[in-house]
Amino acid sequence: MVLPKAEVPIAAAWNVQGDASRADFTDQVARQFSIALPIVPNTTARSDALTAFWLGPRSWLFVAESARSPLIDFVEKRNALIAAGGALFDLSASRVAYRLVGKRATDVLATGCPLDLHPRTFRKGDCAQSVFGRVNALLYKSDDAPTFIIMVARSFARDVLQALGLSATQCGNRMQ
Repeated sequence: MVLPKAEVPIAAAWNVQGDASRADFTDQVARQFSIALPIVPNTTARSDALTAFWLGPRSWLFVAESARSPLIDFVEKRNALIAAGGALFDLSASRVAYRLVGKRATDVLATGCPLDLHPRTFRKGDCAQSVFGRVNALLYKSDDAPTFIIMVARSFARDVLQALGLSATQCGNRMQ
């Protein structure tokens, strides 16, 4: 496995907040973003251009990696969600993401993260907030290769990249 030095592109990242038990709110989210909210804890929902991460009972992170992002017309979407009892915040510049790919990716993450990342426990499509190298992180398993995405606050990106490099070296891998 080779760990990337480059960031995973994040074209836009918006935080959606509201009560998922209210049909008017969930219907409005589906209308505005063409995606259903993941309501099971620590799961995700995906469309061609968007991933929705469950962050908490009333909070989701919507991330678009490409310029074809459905995360446009912020004010219009924010006003529609407010009318349905929700809220919307633009976090696009706040996070950095790194992709780890390969059979040793789990080992690399395990050196700095207390989560149980075994495939029976942390499955494709799962996400969880935890720490990596003492930094708050959002981990996402996008496939069974396995491929993990680790998202952290931009201000801690260098620290996490350094910790990933150290973890990779301890596991017999290298940074690209």
